[in-house]
Amino acid sequence: MFQVAALVFALYVAWRLIKPLSIKPWIKWLLSALAIAATLHHYTVALFWGTRASPEIPGALIMVLGWAFGAVLLAACFTLIADVAGLLMRVLYRPAGLVLLRSPALRGVLGLAAISLSALGVWQAVNVPAVKSIEVQLKGLPASLDGFKLVQLTDLHASRLLQGPWIQAIVDKTQALNPDLIVITGDLVDGTVSARRDDVAPLQSLSAPNGVYVIAGNHEYYTQYQPWIEHFKSLGLELLLNEHSIIQQGDAAFALAGITDKSAAAHGQPLPDVRAAIAGIPEGMPIIMLAHRPDTASASATAGAALQLSGHTHGGHIVGMHKIVQMANDGYVGGLYQVGDMQLYVSYGAGLWAGFPLRLGRASEITQITLRAPKAHP
Repeated sequence: MFQVAALVFALYVAWRLIKPLSIKPWIKWLLSALAIAATLHHYTVALFWGTRASPEIPGALIMVLGWAFGAVLLAACFTLIADVAGLLMRVLYRPAGLVLLRSPALRGVLGLAAISLSALGVWQAVNVPAVKSIEVQLKGLPASLDGFKLVQLTDLHASRLLQGPWIQAIVDKTQALNPDLIVITGDLVDGTVSARRDDVAPLQSLSAPNGVYVIAGNHEYYTQYQPWIEHFKSLGLELLLNEHSIIQQGDAAFALAGITDKSAAAHGQPLPDVRAAIAGIPEGMPIIMLAHRPDTASASATAGAALQLSGHTHGGHIVGMHKIVQMANDGYVGGLYQVGDMQLYVSYGAGLWAGFPLRLGRASEITQITLRAPKAHP
């Protein structure tokens, strides 16, 4: 479905943006062919070099293909807006409507804007993310744990695009924050253990007084789920797969629980089970739930979690497109939400899938979360 939609965008760009340009016919045909090729590159690469989840081609080429693909999608959107506006303007003021619908110069400007913004989007996507700091008042948190700091990393997507040095920069920034706890909420890798071993090696340097905990995202299931789980353990990362751990400082404590991802269904692995994850937690103890997808929030809230930390959406990648991503994730795309008595934080993520390496207005992040105890009422 994704591939069909992308091809339709390319054909629309060829018809409504490239065809009206005041350039030689052979150049129009060439540009149209390149637009179609750009939208088919996921299929082509998967045939010969890796998979759609993990294209095993040089990072620079991934960026070029991502730029071309993004340019086609942006050009289709800009052209559609101009066409719809032109049709409306034909009713109100015909000359202006005809300019919007037929002007070769306008089509050229739209094309150049798409090309430029796509390049900016790729550049922003591969940058090492900045630290985003938030405070969350956690229901039931003991006063002695007020100010407890945890760092959430999510959607690292180690790949030929985001390699070891990029992962190392994430680790260095995280360690510089001196957090009490580090959590990674899925989609750490794209590719096999043998292909990504060196890229994820820096994760072994992550450390915090209360541990480094990891859950699986959907991409962990796409290649070698069980070998990856074992490899994460060998790196000193603690897995929470439908289970929990008690985080204790002195007499005060909270529970950290984690669930698997629903992609497990297609791979014969345990499905996400919120009830199993919290089973045995002392009554009244505040629970932080780690769930890769935010659409599990209602189940976590019903089970009594005080806070859920998620990723998966990448913030929707591009302003405007984030509305579509939001609809596909129960209305959640990024930021802090109230779900019943529970709070949900959805991180924009540190990295992204190499098949769509663009960010425009939805910046990547390393999330520093300071937990606050409820204020006592006089």
